[in-house]
Amino acid sequence: MNENLKYLRENEDLIKTDLVALVEAQSPSHNKELVDRCGDKLKEIFLKRLGGGWNLETIKNETAGDHLLFSQASPQDGPRVLFLSHFDTVWEVDAIPLTEKENNIHGPGIFDMKAGLLSSIWATHSLKSNLETLPFSPVFLFTSDEEVGSKTSRKLIEQVAKTCDVVLVMEPPVTGSGALKTERKGVGRYTLKVKGISAHAGNHHEDGVSAIHEIAQHIIKLEKLTNYEKGTTVNVGTIKGGTSSNVVSDYAEADIDFRVTSYEEADKIIKSLENLTAYHPSAKISIEGELNRPPLEKNNNNSPLYAKAVKAGKRVGIEVSEAKAGGGSDGNFTSALGIPTLDGLGIPGDGPHAIHEHIQFDRFTERCALLAELCIEIGGNSTEAVQTTDKSSIS
Repeated sequence: MNENLKYLRENEDLIKTDLVALVEAQSPSHNKELVDRCGDKLKEIFLKRLGGGWNLETIKNETAGDHLLFSQASPQDGPRVLFLSHFDTVWEVDAIPLTEKENNIHGPGIFDMKAGLLSSIWATHSLKSNLETLPFSPVFLFTSDEEVGSKTSRKLIEQVAKTCDVVLVMEPPVTGSGALKTERKGVGRYTLKVKGISAHAGNHHEDGVSAIHEIAQHIIKLEKLTNYEKGTTVNVGTIKGGTSSNVVSDYAEADIDFRVTSYEEADKIIKSLENLTAYHPSAKISIEGELNRPPLEKNNNNSPLYAKAVKAGKRVGIEVSEAKAGGGSDGNFTSALGIPTLDGLGIPGDGPHAIHEHIQFDRFTERCALLAELCIEIGGNSTEAVQTTDKSSIS
């Protein structure tokens, strides 16, 4: 049996203890106090399993939870590998009970993504226990606001990633197949606002300019940009406007979400949004937003890293596969910088953002061993394992 797999199976009880403690430290994104308490529990588990010799940096936030950055005080030789995870969740307190049924453990954020986060710690612990020297230099970045857009962490993620050769994203794999995520859609968010002219709907209807009528025409136009063959979707998720049924509305707004698989499609959608003009000459429109997460594309930087995962999987008896994902992750940011990135390395399960969220705990050790073996593969021959990026050229 593979040494890492054997070691991890021998320690399943301790792994479960750590996992339960981490999930019990509930961490709703908007509750800074609870997120920071979870961060304290995370520090405790990290130091218990990986010991001393680490620089532990807490990046303070006023409203969002604090971010945590752990790196070796005396870095190892070999590629610098970033384990990228978040420990905030979408769930309010006690929304999902922590329960175990047969091989599944249910709980808030256990699948997305506390189990994956924990596996990065245990994979490194296993390697430290089985090897005289790590063949890579590990860096751990645990962020607190991924579920609400990574607004306070994006800059930090990009700064840390630029100092690393590889980024391993500990988000869960594809449900069902357990596939790694080698492509993710980019995500854009915009708000369209329309100013019209109010008037009495009965006596002076002709004097009004309906903001609702104006925005409705734009909505029809925008949703026609959806192209399923290219993987592009444009969705108007919310609209609001007007004051009363007997008043021509003088204001309306719409929130727009778009998803794209390529930068080419992103540019096309952004240009369409930012070049909107009013249909009615007296209506005024404004639009604000951005490409919140660039697409994670299958490219020459990322593909060799996936190939290493396939080799690593064979050593632990896992047939590694790849797939596209519709949602974005923090790995979108690092891939966009040209840094080799591989996503979906967490623990199999189901129910992200759903009441049945759970992991298959009986698969924890094999997936954790896969991660450990991938790190060996990366460190074994850095010139073949990854295409190291020239950090000086990144801006």
